[in-house]
Amino acid sequence: MVKIILSGCNGRMGKVISKLANTIEDVSIVAGIDRNTEKSNYPIFASISDCNISADVILDFSRPDALDSLIEYGKENNIGIVFCTTGYSDEQIKKINDLSKILPIFRSANMSIGINVVNNILKNISSLLYKNFDIEIVEKHHNQKVDSPSGTAILLADTIKDTIPDNIEFVNGREGIKKRVHNEIGIHSIRGGSIVGEHEILFAGQGETIEIKHTAISREVFAIGALKACEFMYKKNAGLYNMDNVISNDN
Repeated sequence: MVKIILSGCNGRMGKVISKLANTIEDVSIVAGIDRNTEKSNYPIFASISDCNISADVILDFSRPDALDSLIEYGKENNIGIVFCTTGYSDEQIKKINDLSKILPIFRSANMSIGINVVNNILKNISSLLYKNFDIEIVEKHHNQKVDSPSGTAILLADTIKDTIPDNIEFVNGREGIKKRVHNEIGIHSIRGGSIVGEHEILFAGQGETIEIKHTAISREVFAIGALKACEFMYKKNAGLYNMDNVISNDN
């Protein structure tokens, strides 16, 4: 049984994870962290520094400003962390990477198994298509999402960029009077309603297009991936892990 401290337990994703965890035998949420300490079937603390319950891993679905307190708690209690929060600055990402030298750390911009399969497809095809195709990414999310482009869109764009030898530039949306340059990857963000998450990668060539699209119909897809990550991280050694490790472990 993997015992989990859930940071952001009363947020949208936190509630979905809590509900799903009740149906899985191998995981148990033993404590929650949230500014909203509304009652649950496990104790909830307003700050992780107040948590006095032992666990095997911290699962974080909160906000970037919680990072420092999570790092401090992880160090003090020698406990690994699964970071699912997006919108981190470059400095914060460096802190996470540095932490992985002393603790088992998992970080992924998207916990969906499907989106990570798509990401692996991009690793294999982007360099083959780049010469003859322009590449654009369109991502759609609900109207409460605070960061744009989404962490997933950046993940996909970085994957494409890493496979191409040219100096690739990201363009966040387009405006004005200017021709598209071939070494650009356009990233377009749409916010509205209750869209859970859609990501489409468009390869546009002369007379043909190739579209790869992932649609999250329910937040459960992220919850399933997050809990799988927690199981995967059980008793892992220090290091930096991601969804590729989880997918490989399942196969």
